[in-house]
Amino acid sequence: MSAFETIIGLEVHVQLNTKTKIFCSCATSFGDNPNKNVCPTCLGLPGALPVLNREVVKKAISFGVAINAKINQNSVFARKNYFYPDLPKAYQISQFEIPIVGRGEIEIKMNGAKKIIGVTRAHMEEDAGKNIHEGQFSKVDLNRACTPLLEIVSEPDMRSSDEAIAYLKKLHSIVRFLGISDANMQEGSFRCDANVSIRPKGDSKLYTRVEIKNLNSFKFIQKAIEYEVERQIVAWEDGKYEAQVVQETRLFDTTKGTTRSMRGKEEAADYRYFPDPDLLPVFIDEALMREGKEIPEMPDEKRERYIRDFGIKASDASVLTNELEMALYFESMLDFGASAKGAVTWLTTELLGRLKGENTLQNCGIESSVLATLVKRIDAGKISGKSGKEILDVLVEKRGGDVDSLISAMGLEQVNDEGAILSVIDSVLQANADKVVEYKNGKDKLFGFFVGQVMKNAKGVNPARVNELLKEKLQ
Repeated sequence: MSAFETIIGLEVHVQLNTKTKIFCSCATSFGDNPNKNVCPTCLGLPGALPVLNREVVKKAISFGVAINAKINQNSVFARKNYFYPDLPKAYQISQFEIPIVGRGEIEIKMNGAKKIIGVTRAHMEEDAGKNIHEGQFSKVDLNRACTPLLEIVSEPDMRSSDEAIAYLKKLHSIVRFLGISDANMQEGSFRCDANVSIRPKGDSKLYTRVEIKNLNSFKFIQKAIEYEVERQIVAWEDGKYEAQVVQETRLFDTTKGTTRSMRGKEEAADYRYFPDPDLLPVFIDEALMREGKEIPEMPDEKRERYIRDFGIKASDASVLTNELEMALYFESMLDFGASAKGAVTWLTTELLGRLKGENTLQNCGIESSVLATLVKRIDAGKISGKSGKEILDVLVEKRGGDVDSLISAMGLEQVNDEGAILSVIDSVLQANADKVVEYKNGKDKLFGFFVGQVMKNAKGVNPARVNELLKEKLQ
């Protein structure tokens, strides 16, 4: 495989989180009864006319700004013609020659090195419905028909499945941080078509590409790309490349881990694109352009701010900004008074380390205020780090709780009373007067012995306070 180079380009469909569809006022809610959210427009009935949703345009502008892309003030909707049971009009309203978002770029990191992946375009379009196959019958649910999509097309700049996944995860975080989509892959709000081809290393020619359709899991996207690359290499080495690798659309079988042919790959001419006669060209006025350009802090900006303002390590800052929920949870902990260092440790290492299976940060039941309180009690010396872990175990098991109540109920509060600690220190030093002399004569390692004796004789005492007072006494 080292003799070949992989060429990957990705087309990602992002469902925009508007309340209503792109060309009508039907709801975009997920999980409703089949064909509940439909009207003459999204059913494609004669005489029904589309009206563009302003919020769709605004969200598309925001995405373009986030990836430093050209925003086309004028763009055009086109009809993309094809026949399929879940496409009631027999054409899809999309954009072809002039999309709303032109060339942009997304930066990824691979093994510490930065790489720029070009974005060719991003255009607005309507989604199709959904086919449901049950036994001998096929049904069509058109609730999703006319739902607003942003199709984001990359340049063929990725050279491995790892790079493809890094790009997709970065894109996923961008649309989530922008707040333009929930990007729920299980519900189809963020799905991908992967164009894959190979060529001998050193060759600049682009060979036949295969499109793997409708992938909605990072895990399956990676497996599908890796299988397809291996299939094409084997065909090349067996002298069967031209016969077995043809321009087509393939599906990934998640059970078998293989791709299989779906249909011949259509080109633009096959779709017979032409400007949609029912929709005027889109013109973005200055007011809408300003609205769209007002975007929140993006993952890269947030990561750099965490490093700069809080002194957080780059690796920790990356973990905190990989997902929107993580960043919001961390910032909320700071708002509740937790130290940045403590918040990082107890969120990314301790809490996440205890969340298994379907138990996630969003559903674990532990509010950011609760974890912030735990961090504050540890930092203040009220409890030890070890006791903090015991309390967190209970919080995870009980799916929440009150930190101070648990400290009291579990008898974990540390002794911080200076008089009580000094009394024990005096007793230990008097009982070990010979070792005190040895310590003062340069045997520094005995300090640990003294600490151990004090901790043994003063159960529940604060170790940090013991160290401070013991040093003062020995000096």
